[in-house]
Amino acid sequence: MSLKDKLPGVLGFGTAPLGNMFRAIPEDEAQATVEAAWNRGVRYFDTAPFYGSGLSEIRLGQALSNYNRNDYVLSTKVGRVILDEVEAGSRDLGEKSGVFEHGRPNKMLNDYSADATLRSIEDSLERLQTDRLDIVWVHDIAQDFYGDQWLEHFNQARTGAFKVLTRLREEGVIKAWGLGVNRVEPCELTLDLTEAQPDGFLLAGRYTLLDHERALQRLMDSALAQHVEIVVGGPYSSGILAGGTHFEYQPASPAIISKVEQIKAIAQVFGVSVKAAALQFSLAHPAVAAVIPGASRPGRIAEDVAALSEKIPAAFWQALREARLISDRAPLPL
Repeated sequence: MSLKDKLPGVLGFGTAPLGNMFRAIPEDEAQATVEAAWNRGVRYFDTAPFYGSGLSEIRLGQALSNYNRNDYVLSTKVGRVILDEVEAGSRDLGEKSGVFEHGRPNKMLNDYSADATLRSIEDSLERLQTDRLDIVWVHDIAQDFYGDQWLEHFNQARTGAFKVLTRLREEGVIKAWGLGVNRVEPCELTLDLTEAQPDGFLLAGRYTLLDHERALQRLMDSALAQHVEIVVGGPYSSGILAGGTHFEYQPASPAIISKVEQIKAIAQVFGVSVKAAALQFSLAHPAVAAVIPGASRPGRIAEDVAALSEKIPAAFWQALREARLISDRAPLPL
């Protein structure tokens, strides 16, 4: 059974914003956003311990406790263990520093070992108020791909998390596992391993309107050939494609702002919403099983649902290609 067959639809909900991503979200607003997703038919929810040092999992667990566990698919991530110890001051989280400054102040440890993987799962189950997970992603492995620690983390996961998750899948404890990353390279490395057979990858920000060339060079075709499907996270590129100001977790550069303005101008000519273009572009590749935009306000959910069914003329996509805003190799929505 493919990953797509394990998911309840092509639209899921990425709950990083529930961890107070970029801003402090009131509790009632967070709960209302999950409720809005449910009422709009969303039945796949993704979270992670990293999102607000467990805050996203806590809030999602509280919201989903109102529903039958058999009626939705739930995924979270391993690779970071949340401690009871509180950290004072700012934390160095690489390119994601400051993203969750409004989250819980609990200390996080990077650990992809077997023991840490099992501990992380147990802690997540408690925060999520559930007895099981459907999908587990190995989070941010090789985030520092061009730094000093990526190989150490990758090898630790290769002998630790990968083996544990493979065993849990074989035992029926989980339905699927893979990587949850915002870089293409660790996915390519994992596909080359003979001892690891992931079901899919949650690829954040790397198959979007703004950034898809690297994924198209090898990953998407290789994943498709090996029946490893992609869940696209961050389809709005940290918000810049949905009216926000961030790209890659940081304030967008003038070059990115200019590119988005070009896309907006063409979209306006054809009466197309940029949100619809972003979601439908990501879903058009046959390797993609689902897309999971994040939301921190209930009204955003309705926009996402409407974006999936919006009619986009073929001439719009052709105009983007002629303007060299999307790759000639990227499959286009029908």
